[in-house]
Amino acid sequence: MSVIKAVIFDMDGVIIDSEPFWKQAEFDVFSSLRVIVSEEFTPITQTMTTAEVADFWFKKYPWENVSLKEVEERVISRVIELIETNSCAILGIKGFIERLKAQGLKIGVATNSPYRIIPSALQKVDVYELIDVISSAEFEEKGKPDPAIYLSTAQKLAVAPSECIVVEDSHSGMLAAKKAGMKVVAFSNGQQHRTFELADFTLSHFSASIDFLLN
Repeated sequence: MSVIKAVIFDMDGVIIDSEPFWKQAEFDVFSSLRVIVSEEFTPITQTMTTAEVADFWFKKYPWENVSLKEVEERVISRVIELIETNSCAILGIKGFIERLKAQGLKIGVATNSPYRIIPSALQKVDVYELIDVISSAEFEEKGKPDPAIYLSTAQKLAVAPSECIVVEDSHSGMLAAKKAGMKVVAFSNGQQHRTFELADFTLSHFSASIDFLLN
C-alpha cells in the first residue's frame, strides 16, 4: 500500500461555498441575454466548465453580438465579485490544511473552475499560501469526470497518483479521482443524508482529526 504524500482538494463546495455564487452569476449573465434560465437544467450544468455552460445555453437560446468567450468572462467576473464581497469559507478548512502541512504532506487544488477565479477564492479563505499546486480544468482537454486534471496535479506535485488522497464533494469529481488511481475522501459538509458509494472515506466536517489520512 502506498504511503500518502499529497492531499488534493476540489475547490467549489470543499474549500469555498461558491456554488450559490455560480448559480447567481449564471442567472444574472444569461438572463441579460434573454436566456430563460431554468432550474430543471441545473443537474446538467453544475458539472460543466464555464465555457461548456455558455455553449449549452447558446444552443438553447442563441443570442447575437456577444461571443461565447465574452459571456464566459462575464460569468467569471461576476463570480469573483460575489466571492470578494461575501463570507464563503467552508468552516474549518484553513486549520485542516494547516494540520496536513504540519505533517509534511503536499497540498494541491484541482477544480473545474476557470483559473482566474482560483487565486481570489483561495485568498478569500486565507489558504492561498498553503497550497503547493493549483490546477484548473481550463487547461485540460476535458474537465471532471475525466481524470486528466488529477493526473496533471499529481505530476506537478511530483508524486504518484497512488500516493494521493482527493477531497471531493461531487460524484463527477470522485469519479475523476478514482479513474486517476487515487483514494477519495467524500466531504459531506454535515449533510447526513448524502451517500458516497465511490468514496474510501467520508468526512462530515474539517474539525475532524487527520489521522485517518496518515494510516
